[in-house]
This record gives sequence, C-alpha cells and structure tokens, in this order.
Amino acid sequence: MKTMLCTAAVCLAPLVGVAQDVTIETHTGPVSLQHAPQNVVALDLAAIDALAALDVPVAAVPAIAPPAYLAGVLAGLPTVGSLFEPDFEALAVMGPDLVVAGGRSQAQVGALSRIAPTIDMTILNDDLIGQARARVLAYGTLFDKQDAAAALVSDLDDALAKTAAAVAGKGNALIVQTNGGKLSAYGADSRFGWLHKAVGLPEAFGAITAENHGESVSFEFIAEVNPDWLLVLDRAAAIGQDGEAAAVTLDTPLIAGTTAGQRGQIIYLDGGAIYLAGGGIQSLQVVLGQIRAAFDGSGS
Repeated sequence: MKTMLCTAAVCLAPLVGVAQDVTIETHTGPVSLQHAPQNVVALDLAAIDALAALDVPVAAVPAIAPPAYLAGVLAGLPTVGSLFEPDFEALAVMGPDLVVAGGRSQAQVGALSRIAPTIDMTILNDDLIGQARARVLAYGTLFDKQDAAAALVSDLDDALAKTAAAVAGKGNALIVQTNGGKLSAYGADSRFGWLHKAVGLPEAFGAITAENHGESVSFEFIAEVNPDWLLVLDRAAAIGQDGEAAAVTLDTPLIAGTTAGQRGQIIYLDGGAIYLAGGGIQSLQVVLGQIRAAFDGSGS
C-alpha cells in the first residue's frame, strides 16, 4: 500500500474537480448552491433577462411570447409549462441542476424544490432598482461572472443618472395602463413607481394608492389631472392578447386636450420590457432609453 504524504500538493490534489458550493443572496435570504451549475431552468423573465445579459445559457424556459429584446434568447429553447404553472413532469425528466423562479412563478417554489434545487429571485416593487442590482450581482457570484455583473450594475447606474438629468425640470408625469378600453393609473408606490422614484420624475397626481394592479380611472380623471407627460403601458399588447391598442384607446378629445396631448408628450412604453420582465437589468435599460429619447431626444 502506498503511503500518502500530506504535503500541500498531495492534500489539495483530490479536491481538484470537486464542485464547490457558493452562497448568494435570494429573495428569501442567503442560499448555498453548487457553484456554476450547468443545467439551469429559468421560470422568471427578469431572471432570464439577467442571465442572458451575463451570457449564462438556460436549458428551458416558460412558454410565453417574450419581450422583443428577449425573443432571440428564448427562440428554440424547450418550454416547461407557463410562468404560473410549471410542467413538473417535464422538469423531473430534465433533472436540472438549478431552477430559478420568482415573480409570477414564486408560488411554485416549494413544489419545484422537491424536483431540483430552486431559488426564489423575486424582485419587489418597493425597491425594484436595488433588488435588480442585487440579483445581477448574485448571479455573477453563482456563475463566476462577477466582473460582468459589476459592469452591468455600473451601466445601469449611469443610465439612471442620465435619465434623471434628462427629465429634470421638464414637468410631471402620469403612468397609465390600458387594457382594451379600460384605464388604470399607477403612482410612485406601484409596480411601475420606480419611474418616479429612481429618476426623480414628479407625479402629476400624488394620491394614487393602488399598488400592484393600479387604480381604475377615466378619461375625465386624466383630463382633470392634466399631466405634462403621459407614460403609457399597453397591457394587452404586452401579453400578446388581441384588443384595442393603447393609441386607439387614448385617441379622444379629453386626452388630446391635456398638456401631454397638446405637446406630443405621450410615451408608449415597451410593455413587454416593463410589464413582463420588470426588474430585469436589460428591461430597465430599454425603458430608461425610451424615457431619455422622449425627454431629450438622445436616447443615449
């Protein structure tokens, strides 16, 4: 029998090739995971957005019409159910090293964890920008992409500063969602409130209290508020449903008579980016670019 000499070289040699664990921050707190998992399923569009930005491939995704900027990422990938209802049988057959859930798939984290290691990377409205940064940095640690993650966060901070400069002193704004012919307004504490808080864009009406689904409003309400800018999300278009387009819905004398209507200051936001993939590092850049393009014409 050969005697193993416990020199540094000999003792460390058996560790080569052994997967190491790494601890990252998730929505539910610190979680230890296998470092750089290979077979990854992502069931949240904000997560898919961030992983794509870091050039981390995923093995399967939900069946959904994605935002345009993610269409190439999802094209041709196997699907494993929907955002709300994963296909557990298909996932069990795949045997992924990691499932990344969150947002619309958050309720399934417990069930998914019985099939494979699963993390909840939900991004909440109350600190959407801060949590978007944190998620990217966590993925960077997990997949050994720390430098790329730091660069993405730096680019986001730069975009936020440029957008804040673009909107400064140019009036207030009202965020409105259309859904067919229905209208909802969103304030600074809503799922889209980061558009106010993160770049200092004043609210045209500060008493909107509904958070997630907005507050039902009328054309008369918008006319009375008379926003300088109208930021519009077309929900039906964002989720691929047929219905009256936002521009058609808002084509009324009441909207045309507002300051926003008279000055051509109605911005139709990328619904897929802000609604489906909200909090994704790329989605934030898409929407911030739209805001800058409208306020100062540069989009840079």
